[in-house]
Amino acid sequence: MTIYFYKVEDPYGCFSNFSQHGICINGQDWLTVEHYYQAQKFVGSADERLVAMIRAVPTPQAAAKLGRDPNHRIRPEWEAVKLLIMGEAVKTKFLTHADIQAILLATGDRLIVENSPTDYYWGCGCDQTGQNHLGKILMSVRREISEGLAN
Repeated sequence: MTIYFYKVEDPYGCFSNFSQHGICINGQDWLTVEHYYQAQKFVGSADERLVAMIRAVPTPQAAAKLGRDPNHRIRPEWEAVKLLIMGEAVKTKFLTHADIQAILLATGDRLIVENSPTDYYWGCGCDQTGQNHLGKILMSVRREISEGLAN
C-alpha cells in the first residue's frame, strides 16, 4: 500500500518539509527543513542577504514565499545541488527526531509519495506523473537508517 502525504495536519504530515521539526546543520539551527532548503538557494548568490532573512521568518510558509520569489537571484549551481541539499536536510530531520524516525521506519518498504497537486518535481502532481523526488529521498533515508548507514 502506497503512503501518500502532503499537509502537515494529515496522516504522515511529519514527512512534509513544513512540519515543525527543527534541524541543525553546520552549527546553525533551522525551524524547519523548508527554512533550510529555501535559504540554501541564496548561499553565495547576489542575494545572499536572504539566507538570514529566511532563517528568521516564523513559518515555513513565509520561508517558501521568500525563497520562491522570482525577483530574487539564486545561486548559479542551484539545479545541480538542490537534491543533495534536500537529502541532507531530510536525513538530518529524521536522525534528530526519534518520534518521526519511528514513523518513517514503520512504513517498511512501502512506496512514499508526496501527494502535491501542483508539484511535479518534488511530488506526484495532480495526475500522479510527477517525479516524486521528496518521496524518493524519504525512502532513501529510511533505507539508510534501517541499514545503519546514516550518520
